[in-house]
Amino acid sequence: MSSNNLEQLYRQVIMDHYKNPRNKGTIDNDGKMTINMNNPTCGDRIQLHLQVEDGKISDAKFTGEGCSISLSSASMMTDAVKGQDVDEAMHMSHVFSDMMQGKDFDDDKIEESDIAALEGVSKFPARIKCATLAWKAMEKGLSEDKE
Repeated sequence: MSSNNLEQLYRQVIMDHYKNPRNKGTIDNDGKMTINMNNPTCGDRIQLHLQVEDGKISDAKFTGEGCSISLSSASMMTDAVKGQDVDEAMHMSHVFSDMMQGKDFDDDKIEESDIAALEGVSKFPARIKCATLAWKAMEKGLSEDKE
């Protein structure tokens, strides 16, 4: 597949998650955590809702406003971490951060998922904060939950 076709496919994946977000909403269960984060540079706001039970993320949802990169990344992230051990979700977040910084990464869960469509964002430094907002919210929530 040519580079141009791959970029177009990735744009379609990002727009699909933006227009048809997965896991958009709130969690009504007791014991859920809610993490609010915003990107004052561009106005993106995410409210991430996580349910952690027995060391696993049993549910993940989000609400918020923002650009297509921010909201599609939140959709992809919540899809990817549901059912994962907390440590695995944190690992995925660190790998995602490396990908956004243009570093080499080796993680099948990211490479074989829709998340890989966001790799091109690393070429646009102003958009990296948009892509990482939901991931940073997850890291913050899971770190505070461990304490």
